[in-house]
Amino acid sequence: MTTKPATDSLRPMTEVQIKQTRDFIKSLEEDCETYWDMVSVGDVLSRDLEITPELVILYADAVEDYTPWYEGWRMNEWRIDGQSPFGNAIVPPLMMSHFVLSVQFDHTKPFAIGSIHTFHDTELLAPIFVGATVRIKTTAIDKFVKRERRYVRHEVEVSDVESGKIYMRETRDILSR
Repeated sequence: MTTKPATDSLRPMTEVQIKQTRDFIKSLEEDCETYWDMVSVGDVLSRDLEITPELVILYADAVEDYTPWYEGWRMNEWRIDGQSPFGNAIVPPLMMSHFVLSVQFDHTKPFAIGSIHTFHDTELLAPIFVGATVRIKTTAIDKFVKRERRYVRHEVEVSDVESGKIYMRETRDILSR
């Protein structure tokens, strides 16, 4: 009989959560680089993301944005088309901006704490419908020093995986130690 790893009894965790937590703690012991040192101009990272009604619920709940236009679900009836002035239910406009960080940082590499998001310019081109699968692509386009502080600038593009339609563009800067 195997025994489960001990976890905090006030916050029980699944086996997956236990492994992720232990892997994260172990990674803190590895040599870390600053974000500035980890990123080279021209680096491209991307991720495909299915925009499920559940994902929209979690985001809308977190930012307390309860607009009916985002409702691609109904009580006891998941994944309905929903309604908005654009047709079906849409994704909250800045939700994709939130997910850019999950692409921008390569989470397989330990990096030093101290990076701060300092500039953000977003261009919304078209609504994203709940149920779409999008590709979030971020490209490091510049590294510069301003007032003795180091910055990495990224261009971001969010597009539809199937059609290639571009929904959103962003430019963002990250201050690095």
